[in-house]
Amino acid sequence: MKITKFAVTTATTAALALGLAACGSTSEPATSEPQAGASTAAAGGPKYAGQTLTVWRLGDSNPAAQKYMDDLNAAFEKESGATIKLEWIPWPQVNDKFTAAAAGGAGPDVTEIGNDQVPLWQSQEALSPVTALMQAGDQAEIPKNLLGLETIDNEVYALPWGAGSRAVLYRKDWFADLGIEVPKTWDELVAAAKKIQAKKGKDVDGFAFNGGSDANHLLGALAWSEGGEYAVKEGDKWVGKVTDPKFKAGFATYTSLVTDGLSGKSRLTQNTVDIRKRFANNKVGMYLTAGWDLPGIEVDSKGKLKADKLAFFPLPAKSGGEAPSFFGGNDIAVWDGAKNKELASEYLKLATNKEWAGRYATEGGLLPIYPEALAKLSSDPAQAPFAAAFAKAKAFPADSNWTEANETKAVLQNAARSVIEGKATPDEALTKANGEIEEILNQ
Repeated sequence: MKITKFAVTTATTAALALGLAACGSTSEPATSEPQAGASTAAAGGPKYAGQTLTVWRLGDSNPAAQKYMDDLNAAFEKESGATIKLEWIPWPQVNDKFTAAAAGGAGPDVTEIGNDQVPLWQSQEALSPVTALMQAGDQAEIPKNLLGLETIDNEVYALPWGAGSRAVLYRKDWFADLGIEVPKTWDELVAAAKKIQAKKGKDVDGFAFNGGSDANHLLGALAWSEGGEYAVKEGDKWVGKVTDPKFKAGFATYTSLVTDGLSGKSRLTQNTVDIRKRFANNKVGMYLTAGWDLPGIEVDSKGKLKADKLAFFPLPAKSGGEAPSFFGGNDIAVWDGAKNKELASEYLKLATNKEWAGRYATEGGLLPIYPEALAKLSSDPAQAPFAAAFAKAKAFPADSNWTEANETKAVLQNAARSVIEGKATPDEALTKANGEIEEILNQ
């Protein structure tokens, strides 16, 4: 998940920055060259004196992020004696730079990486295992549920650095006008959606169905809340689990958004961007997203819908409690071609400890990865819904072929449409989807 970092000065800004999808830039990579004299150490000095470590950060530099990196690198240089060469890689160039480096070109020793990109680059043998770092120190306290995409064949290939999650965005002004309390259960959410439609019109989605390229962020939350999984690795084979009763229960809740009339049947392929635009034009009451949509809503509404009319709450699970969220976030990894993997691992150890990972998250407008820091956000109205979802965060199957199942072939989106349109029963649709998922993941 690509996340741009911004300095956080208010609760509203924090919500805006959470998981903000990075904007493209055509600028050349920015490089922070080693400071003069940094590579020299006295006899008997730091272990890695005279060595240089190349670190890639993704996206464009901004003052807050640059200061964080300057401080982190200064601390590491003092501790290790090594010199840090920092390079910023604009988002449009990331894939090309990674591809060239994986093919044997000039690459980093350490790189930031989107957590959902770890399986892809691990499959290209571009990342080095860092499992040992999870077994001691602060890193041993990183919750294991945050390592779903990073763990492949029982090895960890990247460490979480900062995170984002999703919650339900709603029209706070509509809720106030209609006397709707913030839903704490699925039934209350359904009742709120129906009340919105009764007052605002049937062309309004009370709670919007997402059937587009990012549909599984909603379906996944509902399926995971029932204990379902998409697929699990058994030996060296992926076994599909979407025919399991627990997944089927979440799938039924997902399709009921349309079959029960909470969202229009004519919009089965809308994704979050489509929903956001309809939300900005008073055609949606609630939908699952995160703070990154707020700036676009303000623009799409021509300034009529600002943060004071909007708020978030955790997505309720139909079976009770709060639904898990897809764990999106940024990781840090050792590149397999690193000149000194021991030195690179030491950098990860420092960057992901409680102090520096905490700064990375709070100064970047992200969620912290350590439980005690996350718990402190529960009293912040802007952050609490995301913190609640993140505490139960889950990930899609950690396989480089998942993108094909999820986006290219839209396996479960097609299954849902076939059920909603009456072309297949849920059992028929999910049996077909299960076979397709296994075929794709086991290529």
